Amino acid sequence: MLKRIKPFYLQNRFFYACIVIMVLFVLSFIFPRGFAIVKLVLLLLITLTVLDTILLFAAKNGVKGNRIFPEKFSNGDENPIRISLNNHYTFTVFVNIIDEIPEQFQVRDFSIHRKLEASSASEIEYKLRPVERGEYHFGKLNIYVTSVFGLIARRFTYDDNAMVPTYPSFMQLRKYDLIAISNNLHQYGIKKIRKIGHTMEFEQIKDYVLGDDLRTINWKATAKRSELMVNQFQDEKSQPIYSIIDKGRVMKMPFEGLTLLDYAINAALVISNVALKKQDKAGILAFSKKVENIVVAEKRTSQMNLILETLYNVSTDFFESDYSRLYADTKRNINHRSLMLLYTNFETLDSLHRQLPYLKGIAKNHLLVVIFFKNTELNQLITEPAETVQQAYDKVIAEKFAFEKRLIVNELQKYGIQSILTSPQDLTIDTINKYLEIKARGLL
Repeated sequence: MLKRIKPFYLQNRFFYACIVIMVLFVLSFIFPRGFAIVKLVLLLLITLTVLDTILLFAAKNGVKGNRIFPEKFSNGDENPIRISLNNHYTFTVFVNIIDEIPEQFQVRDFSIHRKLEASSASEIEYKLRPVERGEYHFGKLNIYVTSVFGLIARRFTYDDNAMVPTYPSFMQLRKYDLIAISNNLHQYGIKKIRKIGHTMEFEQIKDYVLGDDLRTINWKATAKRSELMVNQFQDEKSQPIYSIIDKGRVMKMPFEGLTLLDYAINAALVISNVALKKQDKAGILAFSKKVENIVVAEKRTSQMNLILETLYNVSTDFFESDYSRLYADTKRNINHRSLMLLYTNFETLDSLHRQLPYLKGIAKNHLLVVIFFKNTELNQLITEPAETVQQAYDKVIAEKFAFEKRLIVNELQKYGIQSILTSPQDLTIDTINKYLEIKARGLL
């Protein structure tokens, strides 16, 4: 009996009708002639409620629902969730869908209202944007069905305890997947970089066309074919590209829900994919108190899956980062000259000077690029005019911090260390730009 009552819910319309009838009964004491009419209204309400109950509970499976979601979520991106509905009733119904979405989203008022025609199928889509990696557990998919009377609702429950893992932003991979082999880089916000000279890795001999460098003419092939032939060169391949991710407390700062650490992880995933498309070797490592999550730079077909799984499992307590351990590990384990993309954050020159000896040590054996972040929260303070003394002080301090970031760039350049000062939302594009620039100039 309890099982039958559980999906039965009286709606607001029923209670409003009851209130109206009670008011009419009170008025019937003043106007006795209306008492008979009020009794008829009460009888009508009871009849409609019984009829509504019979209509909704006559069918065993009136409305069927199914939640359709991707195999995994992409961190920091809008992920589509679809709900498939099938109305088996022979009349039009109204549904209120309450999906118990994972607790990480902290959404307490999720509700979707739809009208379903008789014996029809429908699909509803909504989107979720996760901001941290890990497992996301869905609860029940609750569908409350009402008829045209709207006096009672019947609940249907489906898809309990579904789990979706959230991985680093693989949607960015699709967005930038063709960058390494496409010439239309400006479509993605990637600047074109003029090559300085050319690399010496020979690719093929081809016919001369207008615009080819005359210095690349192959005179032996020209003599044999009796027409101009030129040597074609390509960017050097199989160069190790390492993404080094700082897991320390400086990467805990949030921006639009994501920590700087997650922005770095997403960018490392994309640049690894671009490097592999460019026929380079891609690898990663992360560090805080110690160096871990190491993937040795390789060019094998399974490398991207290995990098994706490793980045998914990057976890940290945001301890103070130990750059001496990073220097020692890279010196001991990475013997070939590599491009090191170090994702970290420096707020002051003093914080840079503490780590500068280790950065200079790494830069002796490798091409080091230090990638750190602008404090975008200060932009509003800097651009807004100051109207009070306190606002003037805040504005000056904000400008000081922004200026000190630029000083850090100059300080790194003094020691031949390249750097990228970027905002979190531009991190991926700026990192790809720097990588393409280094490849074009043959610096590695």
